[in-house]
Amino acid sequence: MANLTAQPKLENKRTEYGQLLSQYATIGALLLVFIIFSVIAERFLDASNLINVVRQVSTLAIVAFGLTIAMAAGDFDLSVGSVAGLAGVIVTGLLANGTSLFLALLAAIVAGIAFGLLNGVVSTRIGIPSIIVTLGSSSVATGIIFMYTEGRAIYGGLPDSFTVLGRGNVAGIPTPIIIMLIIGLAVYLLLNKTTAGRYIYAVGGNAVAAKLSGINTLKYRTLGLIFSGTGAAIAGVVLAARLGSGQPTAGASFLLDSMAAVFLGMTTIKVGQPNVVGTIVGVILIGVINNGLNLMGLPFYIQDIAKGIIMVGAIAFAARKNELKFF
Repeated sequence: MANLTAQPKLENKRTEYGQLLSQYATIGALLLVFIIFSVIAERFLDASNLINVVRQVSTLAIVAFGLTIAMAAGDFDLSVGSVAGLAGVIVTGLLANGTSLFLALLAAIVAGIAFGLLNGVVSTRIGIPSIIVTLGSSSVATGIIFMYTEGRAIYGGLPDSFTVLGRGNVAGIPTPIIIMLIIGLAVYLLLNKTTAGRYIYAVGGNAVAAKLSGINTLKYRTLGLIFSGTGAAIAGVVLAARLGSGQPTAGASFLLDSMAAVFLGMTTIKVGQPNVVGTIVGVILIGVINNGLNLMGLPFYIQDIAKGIIMVGAIAFAARKNELKFF
């Protein structure tokens, strides 16, 4: 009889340990990758290099934070890379033509909001899936970029008050990192400490049940896409300030990397749900992989292969252990 009683307890313990393992497997993968590069990559542990890793991923994190909100509401935004690129050329183009910093920044951010609103309205009011709408709007944003720049980078006429957003420091901390931390905290508080955040998660979890509960699902889906467009625009501005120019293709890498970061984030902390802490883990993992492989002198395509394998592996492991489906 004692053995029969102990058996269920042992099985419960195993289940509990398995859930903990799957919940924090991505964090474990980050620690493992960090240790490996600490051993095999020269200068990886240098303080300047570690700060550089965080600085490099700061703009990606800003994009991913906005995308986290959209995906928490159940939508995809494939336009983030193009919108970031558009914001970058708008702000640099206006500054190069003598527009004030405030108006140039405002125009770039409004462009991001406008694309987010467009995506939200078309997706929710007409009923076209957001993945299709944002794919189309991405093409529109890319077309506007090349129409505006004629395919050439925008240089010159950029004031120091602008470039400090990407190259400056406050108390020794790079400005992009400070901007990233402020936006990350704001998004965390929005999703976890406000009624709007609870509604966003409810809509993303089960839109039909949320609607029957009296939640305006169309409103919160649209808000999610607006936040995503705004985050992309802010990231584009910060990246342009860091580069000191408006590059037509500057935001190209944001789409896949931000999607990877959010999906990796969904494998940890709140498994199956987009969440800010998990997104940060995903962003840092991508940044560590890129930096470590660069220090080893490996070609760029190895980075893409490594990121793809880790993302698919982490998501598959979490989904299998928790019997979850990601959308």
